[in-house]
Amino acid sequence: MRKPKMPPGTADDTETAFYDALQHADIDRLMACWADDDEIVCVQPGGPRVVGHSAIRATFDAMFANGAVLAHPEKVRRLDAGHFSVHSVVERVEIMSDDGPQHAWVVATNVYAKTAQGWRLVAHHASPGSRTEPLEVTTAKPLLH
Repeated sequence: MRKPKMPPGTADDTETAFYDALQHADIDRLMACWADDDEIVCVQPGGPRVVGHSAIRATFDAMFANGAVLAHPEKVRRLDAGHFSVHSVVERVEIMSDDGPQHAWVVATNVYAKTAQGWRLVAHHASPGSRTEPLEVTTAKPLLH
């Protein structure tokens, strides 16, 4: 089966498509977000480093066997450097517990490369989830007088 094509767009467009595919358990659209490179890498929360299309697809296929992943990227921090864009996000994930729907938070890093086909995901690395929203620690800029 051929991979669905995505418009060239921006790294933000690819990120939107990635999370939309997660939320709809659409493996073909999700894999269309990834670069055509044997060295792409994915680390799911608490999981091993997974390298390459078929291995990454298998991890998401297994995840989607339990239904869609309702992950919503929030607090996006971007570092754009020419043909690469690094996005640090806090994913708000909706999970079902014995007490009903709850939220968990995952800190993730998504790395996009500008390819001939447009912006594509080359790395996704997600931390283990937490029931509390993670703090953001920043360095205060020095005050110049």
